[in-house]
Amino acid sequence: MSDGRVMNESEFNKLADAMLARIEQSIDRCGADIDYELQAGGVLELEFGDGSKMVINRHAVAQEIWVAARSGGFHFRHENGRWIGTRDGKELIQALQELVSQQAGVSVTL
Repeated sequence: MSDGRVMNESEFNKLADAMLARIEQSIDRCGADIDYELQAGGVLELEFGDGSKMVINRHAVAQEIWVAARSGGFHFRHENGRWIGTRDGKELIQALQELVSQQAGVSVTL
């Protein structure tokens, strides 16, 4: 949150679920060979044409969105209205675009 306070679980879940829905819509529109399923509990699973998977989920305890991709694991925290990578400061959608493109083997725009 922009005011520096810790979100309660309800606030976090609302923000995280909105981002997961946005990611799901972006994957649907990107045109790449990617199957996806948003599962209960805020878990979005992507399956690529080569059978590899990527999992994007909300982690309420840490108040982060976690991404498990072939190239590694990444954590994103909500700061000032954006989901920012805890390691590199990259925005979630930008990082996902790169990760999905790598794993799909084609350039993907989210």
